[in-house]
Amino acid sequence: MPQSRPMPGIGTNCHELRINDERNTWRIIYRIDVDAIVILEVFNKKTKQTPKKVIEICKKRIKEYDNG
Repeated sequence: MPQSRPMPGIGTNCHELRINDERNTWRIIYRIDVDAIVILEVFNKKTKQTPKKVIEICKKRIKEYDNG
C-alpha cells in the first residue's frame, strides 16, 4: 500500500507519497488545496533524504501556482 507523510518543510498541506514497484521507489510530492490536489514533483528516490534540489523545485512551483 502506498504511504504518505507530511512535508511541512516544503509548505503547508504538502505531503510525500511513497510508492514501490518491482524495480523502483517512487515519490510524489503534492499539496492538498480546498479545490485541488497539486502535484509538485514525481521522482525516483534512491537516498534516505529528499534531495534539496527537489525541495527547492517544489517550493518554486508552489509560489508560481499561488501567484498564477
